Amino acid sequence: MSQCCNSKRKFDYLFWSTFIISVAGYILYALHPPFLSAIPALEEFSLNVHEILGKMWWGIVVGVLLVGVIALIPREIVVNLMGKNKSWQSIFRAAIAGIVLDLCSHGILLVAMKLYERGVRLSQVVAFLIASPWNSLSLTIILIALIGLKWALIYIFLSFIIAVISGLITEVLVSRGILKDNPIQVEIPEDFSMKKSLKNEYGDKKLSEIFSFSLFINTFKESEMILRWVFLGVVAAGLIRTFVSTDIFTAFFGPTFLGLILTLVAATIIEVCSEGSLPIAYDLFSRAAAPGNAFLFLMAGASTDYTEIMTLKETTGSWKTALFLPLITVPQILALGYILNTFSSG
Repeated sequence: MSQCCNSKRKFDYLFWSTFIISVAGYILYALHPPFLSAIPALEEFSLNVHEILGKMWWGIVVGVLLVGVIALIPREIVVNLMGKNKSWQSIFRAAIAGIVLDLCSHGILLVAMKLYERGVRLSQVVAFLIASPWNSLSLTIILIALIGLKWALIYIFLSFIIAVISGLITEVLVSRGILKDNPIQVEIPEDFSMKKSLKNEYGDKKLSEIFSFSLFINTFKESEMILRWVFLGVVAAGLIRTFVSTDIFTAFFGPTFLGLILTLVAATIIEVCSEGSLPIAYDLFSRAAAPGNAFLFLMAGASTDYTEIMTLKETTGSWKTALFLPLITVPQILALGYILNTFSSG
């Protein structure tokens, strides 16, 4: 059983410490007491935390709420909607769902891990995660405004291709026993009916019984496992932004292979939400004249993100599964980034 299903948990020091630091930094800058200006580093850190949480809070809230909603949906329905057959069509559907769902990368993690708990196959979860980090509808509009419709569509199409290919590779590795599939298996009968399934589950229950206070408590507890890494990312990003200038990255990350490698390293180190990654990606696209680097930063920020890797590890209980995510995706991202830079310069 995955760790997300464990009912007994110890006090989560990592979650509460990073949560308190994040909230304290946000409130500190919002109130901006007189002493704050006398401590430049603290003022800058609190400003960064305030900006990061200001951009990502809605994704976290919606993600937590969706975790609760998905928990109410019978597993048979979830698996049926995502595709129950071991075929490219089900992986295709999972990637489409990742693009359409309007959430940032941190909110999407909550949803993806809940889908895993509901019995969705590992290959579909991978495709869902890779397709979704910055491809929400709202962020797509912002991306179009920043880099134009043509390049935005190119980015979206290529991210979808990577998601599908990564899902297919994962399926092959699972079939060969290299990776373990989701142990939560849900059998779907031939005469399955979503309406009948919902009626059997909730036909005699009132809304007050379904949406009970215990549901919200359990939803928070289940989300806590992921939120601790999110808030750790907020603290880390706040510190990096405080002591490392963005200009350093944009000055050295040109449209060369070395620039791509440096961008990959930066994307791995810098923990930013999908909203926060867009301005940096735009700098790489415009000021560094490196559209491939911008694409790599958007994609690798999720593929090599320690929050995502640690969440996969804790949910699946396997380091191998978690580390295969960057191993599968990074070579594809680097290759496409190099092609984009070559195409634009030509």
